[in-house]
This record gives sequence, structure tokens and C-alpha cells, in this order.
Amino acid sequence: MQKKWLLWAQKIQAEAHNGLHYTQDQYDKIRYRELMELAAEIIAEHTDIDKQAVFGIYAAEKGHRTPKVDVRGAVFRDEKILLVRERSDGCWTMPGGWADVLDAPSEAVEREIREESGFLAKAVKLAALHDRNRHGHPPHPFHTYKLFFICDLLGGEATTSNETDAVDFFAENDLPGLSLSRVVPEQIHRMFVHFRNMNLPTDFD
Repeated sequence: MQKKWLLWAQKIQAEAHNGLHYTQDQYDKIRYRELMELAAEIIAEHTDIDKQAVFGIYAAEKGHRTPKVDVRGAVFRDEKILLVRERSDGCWTMPGGWADVLDAPSEAVEREIREESGFLAKAVKLAALHDRNRHGHPPHPFHTYKLFFICDLLGGEATTSNETDAVDFFAENDLPGLSLSRVVPEQIHRMFVHFRNMNLPTDFD
């Protein structure tokens, strides 16, 4: 179930950010800034993130507020899925991360796979487009869309990066401890379903 406090904080932050972006009135700027601080306080109250850290993240964003885009690549070998272990929390996830400006989504996920795992892959199917708030992830300051791609393995070899310290393939019934802020078990299981039936339509919220 979606946490109402998180939805409220994200909504307040987005409206305040957009207000700051468009208004020319100095008094409105003060009010919108106060609302951004309120949103940061709500997030801090319910998480282990410091209020000023949250506000700093919000204040650094420019332009009209839209959902952020996270891409994840499902790469299979011998009926096992490729996972990488994040240095930041010691847990495992499908390779991926934020899409960069000017990247096509498929290019973004292929780059993330290469950089985080050392393997070369090609995105061949958009399997799922999820609203992060609706799938049991821990709270996050920003509203995020998560794009999951089925990718063909082309080559390469397991190589760690500055973000990952282990790379391996895992069977569906033998998954390691997952980095739940990035991927939840149900999403990985769904990637196995799509891999076994590539004709399935894209899942979306």
C-alpha cells in the first residue's frame, strides 16, 4: 500500500518547486520555499534522512518538476538473471540507474549494464513501467518511474565498478539479499515471466 505521508510530501514538494520555477513574486517565492522545507521535514520525520539533506536535494533540482526515470536491465544466462552488488548498501540489484539527458531509454539501460557489470547487452523488450510508489520500495524523496527491460546478452565478462563490488547470475528460487530501494523480489520474478514469454504485453501502472 502506498504511504500517504510520502505521497503528500512528494506532491507538496512538486507543487512548491514548480511554483518557485514560474513565479516572479518575491513573497510567493518565500511561501513556496517554506512548503519545500515542510516536504523535507515530512520525509525526514519518517525516514533516517536528515531534513537539510532532503531539502538540499530538492533545492538542487531545476525546471518544472516531473517524475525521475530509473532504468533496470534483466539479462539472462542459463535460466539465471544477472545481478550486481551495490557498494552503498551491500545488497544486490538488477543493473541500472537514473537515465541521463539525451539518452534513449534503451541506450541508458545498455550503458548501465556495461558500466556496472562489465557485460554487453542489447535491450529487446520493455517488460514493465512501474510507478515506484506502488511496488513496496522504501520511501524516496522523488516520485520515480521505473523502466524494466529484457536484454540479450552479447558478450563481455564480469567486472565490478565504482558503484558495484560483485557481479553474478542467480536462479529465480535462489535470489540474494536485494537492494529494495532499487528492486523488489516481485519485479525480478516478473522479469523471469517475461523472459520465458516474450510475447507478453508490457506491464504498466
